[in-house]
Amino acid sequence: MGQLPPSRTTVSSAFLTVGIDYAGPFSISAARLRGIATLKAYLVVIVCFVSKAVHFEVATSLSTPSFIAAFRRFCDRRGNPTHVYSDNGGNFVGAASELRRLQSLINDPEHRELSAATHGTQWHFIPPRAPHFGGLWEATVKQAKRLIHTTMKDQRLDLEAFQSLLTRIESILNSRPLEDISPNGSDNIEYLTPGHFLILRPMNSAPPNAPDPFQTSSSLQGQYRHVMELANHFWKRWSMEYITSQQTLLKWNQPDSKFPPKVGQVVIIKEDNLPPLSWKLGRIISLFPGPDNVSRVAEVKTSDGISCRPLRKLCPLPS
Repeated sequence: MGQLPPSRTTVSSAFLTVGIDYAGPFSISAARLRGIATLKAYLVVIVCFVSKAVHFEVATSLSTPSFIAAFRRFCDRRGNPTHVYSDNGGNFVGAASELRRLQSLINDPEHRELSAATHGTQWHFIPPRAPHFGGLWEATVKQAKRLIHTTMKDQRLDLEAFQSLLTRIESILNSRPLEDISPNGSDNIEYLTPGHFLILRPMNSAPPNAPDPFQTSSSLQGQYRHVMELANHFWKRWSMEYITSQQTLLKWNQPDSKFPPKVGQVVIIKEDNLPPLSWKLGRIISLFPGPDNVSRVAEVKTSDGISCRPLRKLCPLPS
């Protein structure tokens, strides 16, 4: 495996270097009215190279103007990126040509006098028929598209509900633990997430007993609860798959010289029925080797106390 490019390892602000791709189409309606025709909506996935934070936008077509509108919304919310990587899709090529035209206009001396500062975006295209060059964002597209389709199934949301669902899913993806940052031996476990690079703190969900924001309207209340149910379904499936994917290199039934479980290590605990954006973490305080000298059970200390868990239910967090 080759080394990571400098754009992945150089310290920079979030979303300064990004990868962009499309996912979809998804069937939605224009409004909550009968007889409204079904429309196609596309998910614009934008992934930060450094923090792996995710940003979602909705596009109503695969045309260049639709993508440029989505890209401008992203820039207004996250700032203008300096480097953008994508495949050779027609909408991306058209957007790059448009941005180059705007850049030449900005570089014009007459225009410079009207602008105090200019910030350009450099577009990079991966080689044709080589999606593995964009593995960072292609993996996010594959996972998000499959789980959103599984969550929605044959349901047709309106545009507002679809945007609310994508925003919730974006928050879920940006809440995943990346690394243990708690002091050695501390009972207060802290972990780094992509959300730290965006809001300088974890992405936390509202408490379960939070008041319903649409109590005064039965129709809005039903729609809000429906979107929350879809987001909860996505969370249950994605969180389990994410933890499992982090365990692919760990074989607890055999001695592992590269990734052995260790006392004092912070782990993510697989738990059912956790609310969205909630991760149960603990610290291994003891291991129980079997007759073959292979540990399969650990004693874990969490904020709720001490409990025993099989190692296959624990996912070590890098430190």
